[in-house]
Amino acid sequence: MARNRRSRQEPAAVVEKVDGGLAELMPDRDRPRAWTLLVDGAPQSHVDLDDPAYLDFEYQRRIGHLADLVAPPGKPIQALHLGGGAFTLARYIAATRPRSTQQIVERDTALIQLVRRELPLDPGARIRVRGTDARAGLAKIADGWADLVIADVFSGARTPAHLTSTEFLTDVRRVLRTGGYYAANLADGPPLTHLRGQLATAAALFPELALVADPAVLRGKRFGNAVLLAGDRALPVAELTRRSASDPHPARVEHGRGLRDFSGGAVAVTDANAVSSPAPPPSVFR
Repeated sequence: MARNRRSRQEPAAVVEKVDGGLAELMPDRDRPRAWTLLVDGAPQSHVDLDDPAYLDFEYQRRIGHLADLVAPPGKPIQALHLGGGAFTLARYIAATRPRSTQQIVERDTALIQLVRRELPLDPGARIRVRGTDARAGLAKIADGWADLVIADVFSGARTPAHLTSTEFLTDVRRVLRTGGYYAANLADGPPLTHLRGQLATAAALFPELALVADPAVLRGKRFGNAVLLAGDRALPVAELTRRSASDPHPARVEHGRGLRDFSGGAVAVTDANAVSSPAPPPSVFR
């Protein structure tokens, strides 16, 4: 284990071995108490301790928009986070919706310890962190507990196969209360087979779907992130479209007929045929 201690004048990187590989906390030179978490060179999270409502990563901004719209502004919610990273979105909800109750499920217990030590949570935030597999942790959540479930789980920059199936989403649907929303961070590149399969899988469980992504990703021009949104009630598509279009890196929102056409006849994934998401090309993180 190697660790570079930070000086008071110039913050230094913190580097430690965790269960999932080599974790690095890199200081943000533009924001005095902000850090980027990387695991084996893949960016995982960005946290600003002075401004937890600031979301730097594009996909986290897009999920943040849904968190803003799941209930009236400022109203506390109950949120479940599958995949912890540096707890960025839990911090965001705690800052924008005080008194919210949240649970984080993160398999990498060494990473949890690193983040808790170097990027401590607000002690007043109602955030519980469980060190276990995402699907095992999901199984322990009570029926109808969550207003919002966020899935952002990667192992070696790939989503594990057992978190891509209809069986997994059946349990997500069980945990969501009526009117709740589900958001998943997905990563894929041309020919977008994984992304289309995940849309078909979600369509088997949820009547309302939307997809938010960079237009170049949706056109299959490059590898990147797409945020899948789902629920049993209408999604706030118009407001999501407005917010996504005004982001620093504008995104497109697909829904309805356009999303069905995009799926291209893909079939739902089950535990029997599930595979992990594709590995990103080396050029993605250069």
